[in-house]
Amino acid sequence: MEATSRARFVRMSARKLRRVAELVRGKPVNEAIEILNFVPKAAAVPLQKTIKSAASNVLAEEGTAKIHPEDLRIKTLFVDGGPIWKRFRAVSMGRAYRIRKRTSHITVVVEGEPKAEAPRSPSIKTKTAKPAKPEAKAAGALAAAEKPEEKKKVEEPARPGKAKTKKAKT
Repeated sequence: MEATSRARFVRMSARKLRRVAELVRGKPVNEAIEILNFVPKAAAVPLQKTIKSAASNVLAEEGTAKIHPEDLRIKTLFVDGGPIWKRFRAVSMGRAYRIRKRTSHITVVVEGEPKAEAPRSPSIKTKTAKPAKPEAKAAGALAAAEKPEEKKKVEEPARPGKAKTKKAKT
């Protein structure tokens, strides 16, 4: 499931917005919002608002029972240039300099897969542990009884000049 959110006529140049948009493109929504909280750029504010709006649109369409906010991810995020407001600044000798006040449009598409819950049937019962057979207990006791016999003194062959014997560890 995916949803779109657009912020149009944002009073900031598209170039400035694109620099910040590169940081969060393709990331999970929660992670993207956290990143934008700590970016010291003015462009982070309108981007964060648009991402939150797109996430809210997905949750409103599907419902929180089917899709969780942690499962949302930014599918596409792009910034287009909007109309340029042309103004002029009066300068000396009767001249005018042009001032271009740039705007932009932010588009965010957020996607999240609804979790298909497997239907639980009441007829499925859990298996209980069966008591061990007496034969298995007896075999285990025999194996335990044989182990101390294995820990006998092991003598190494005598080397010329040295006569040592190893003792079993207890």
